[in-house]
Amino acid sequence: MSSCVLVAMSGGVDSSVALLKIIEEGYDPIGVTMKLWDSPEGTPSTDSYCCSVEAINNAKLVCEKYDVPHYTLDFQDDFQKNVVDYLVDQYFSGNTPNPCIQCNTHLRWRGLIQKADDLNAKWIATGHYARIDELKGVGKVIRKGVDETKDQSYVLWGIGEDLLEKTLFPLGNLRKKEVREIARKEGLVTAEIAESQEICFIPDADYRRFLKEYVPDRAGTEEKGAMVSLDGEVVGEHQGLSQYTIGQRRKLGVTGPISSYVQQINLETNTITVAPREKMYFPGCRVHQLNWLIPPEEWPTGIIYTHIRYNHDGVESKMEYRENGSVSVKFKSPQFAVAPGQSAVFYIDDILLGGGIIA
Repeated sequence: MSSCVLVAMSGGVDSSVALLKIIEEGYDPIGVTMKLWDSPEGTPSTDSYCCSVEAINNAKLVCEKYDVPHYTLDFQDDFQKNVVDYLVDQYFSGNTPNPCIQCNTHLRWRGLIQKADDLNAKWIATGHYARIDELKGVGKVIRKGVDETKDQSYVLWGIGEDLLEKTLFPLGNLRKKEVREIARKEGLVTAEIAESQEICFIPDADYRRFLKEYVPDRAGTEEKGAMVSLDGEVVGEHQGLSQYTIGQRRKLGVTGPISSYVQQINLETNTITVAPREKMYFPGCRVHQLNWLIPPEEWPTGIIYTHIRYNHDGVESKMEYRENGSVSVKFKSPQFAVAPGQSAVFYIDDILLGGGIIA
């Protein structure tokens, strides 16, 4: 039986230590780096470490250290279509997307597993802080990583249930501090690489600038519109729906004794509703485009918790199915700035049930 594992190598410390752990566990690894983004001519350049020549070279150096073959795979077309263009369309629709989830769903799993099949590898491994476990009567499930401050299970809800059998998370039982220590002890070239905090193709986090430079015609012709209060009074003018996100407080151009926040973005009327902070708490949300990693009829007994953004603590919730295949989620306590386009991800204890897009 093949013991070959395709290890996703970003050139960072996490994936480097993931490779080491795969070797220690007795597998035969192949390192692969996915080339996702290269700032084509006429689009904004980035200073992101991800996908840089340095990142690819560092991944190669780590593989060479352990006599592991390394390949660089070109996924740029798929990445632009499924991640970059998706992000653009979502912002112009008044939503707040999470491109990392799109990347994991469409590229890092479906794409990598297809490459694994081509190379006769049985599994793929990544440096995500999450765990694969066996749940009695259910099969393979994803659990949160033991490092609660670094847990990345939230961004994995879109993976196909059938792909868990082919997935390994070597870092799931480690804490970030331990990973750094292992890398230093091994003398890995990636040991001190700074952790990426932003979207890989928008490293300065200024998505508004990115939109203007990536799709200048679309951004330049976006219509301005009214900014209104909860009672319908016009209190300002917005500069285009793509420039705003739910919960935004800064740069609204609305003056007054109390700070205002973006409460609602209405594509049909091209208006933005602003409200004081106490009116920014929502009792629930509707979630569509669902993907269940565990079928609902097989869920373990327990309280359902909904996470409405990355690093959200989660809120106890009840769920009701709708005829159109979406679910209505009611929170035990109202939550601040629930944003359409973001993901609602569901757990019982530390077990990832699945998730969907907030509608």
